[in-house]
Amino acid sequence: MIKSDFEYPLPEHRIATHPLEQRDASKLLQFKQSVISDHSFRDLPALLPPSSQLIFNNTRVVRARLHFVKTAGAKPIEIFCLGPHKQSVEDAMNSLGQVKFECLVGNLKRWKDHPLSLELDGGITLHAEKIERDGAYWVIAFHWNGSATFAQVLEIAGKIPLPPYMNRDAGEEDTERYQTVYAQNNGSVAAPTAGLHFTERVFQDLNASRHEILELTLHVGAGTFKPLGEGDIKNHQMHAEEIIVSRQWLEGYLAHEGPKFAVGTTSLRSLESCHWMGAKLLGGGSFESLGQFDAYELPQHFSPRQTFQALLDYLHANGLTSIAAHTQLMIKPGYTFKTVQGIITNFHQPGSTLLLLVSAGVGDQWKKIYNHALDNNYRFLSYGDSSLLYFEDMNNTLD
Repeated sequence: MIKSDFEYPLPEHRIATHPLEQRDASKLLQFKQSVISDHSFRDLPALLPPSSQLIFNNTRVVRARLHFVKTAGAKPIEIFCLGPHKQSVEDAMNSLGQVKFECLVGNLKRWKDHPLSLELDGGITLHAEKIERDGAYWVIAFHWNGSATFAQVLEIAGKIPLPPYMNRDAGEEDTERYQTVYAQNNGSVAAPTAGLHFTERVFQDLNASRHEILELTLHVGAGTFKPLGEGDIKNHQMHAEEIIVSRQWLEGYLAHEGPKFAVGTTSLRSLESCHWMGAKLLGGGSFESLGQFDAYELPQHFSPRQTFQALLDYLHANGLTSIAAHTQLMIKPGYTFKTVQGIITNFHQPGSTLLLLVSAGVGDQWKKIYNHALDNNYRFLSYGDSSLLYFEDMNNTLD
């Protein structure tokens, strides 16, 4: 398989660069048993099978872009904080006084060896110092005075990191709208955009229809926007992202016997990654990290009940309520989903790993789905419309 197998023509005017006035006013395309139908997102609770469980990613987008201005009127040096250096996201966000992050640096030539400084409200001064180059990234050491955590410093100093294809700076509307209404845990540099459509009204209707809500956390990295390279897709290098594996959501997942749907690709990658981490644990190995192609080489016979129970037993045995693990899992055609019957997701970029994931679930019919969306005026990408996709293999069960 090569990148061109997952390309399609996406006119620029079909890319949603601003959100709708109402989150839940977006369109919803349903794909079920090879049939496409058009709906409003508010119809979702009625479209789902009875007693479905929806799994959400409750990560929160941080203001990860920092602008340091050396002289008035000059272009700023931008430091884009991608993820902590040799530390968990939670620990890094709660750091006091100092922390190291792996970052992209814009206008790097203007930054000599001396540290940069930024005066912030509340008498805080933030300093940034280059430590070392790590491939395409720089390890940057941040230092600041006062009692604020690094998450609070970013909230004061940073800007929302909109996707590059929006081709605009973040505005006031993005502070609220490029964030799900249920976001809790600081750490992502991109929103889990399938969740942007959900409102309090939709949640009330889900509850009234006796659907169940389950939340987990995967901190989304900038790698989500990295396009596939030319040629064979197996040569694409996935970025590692951090999952919080907790007793609470493992127990909630195992307790629910009805249909399950992932809200977004990040929720689905979390669930599938945990299945394979459990398989590694059952095989006597270390499960805290999952390689890009581990899922294709591990034993295939374990059920989600066995693998998730293995993770839960490990946490109990070690007196842990949660643990941070890392996944590079690449889901591509030929992959069989273990943990859900379908996904609620937006319409993704041509030639992206997210489109690979969709194709793994619905097969070549992704082309039919996307052509229908293009022909029927759906809005695409992060601020675009939504879809409810049932996977071709509808027989997934816990056992």
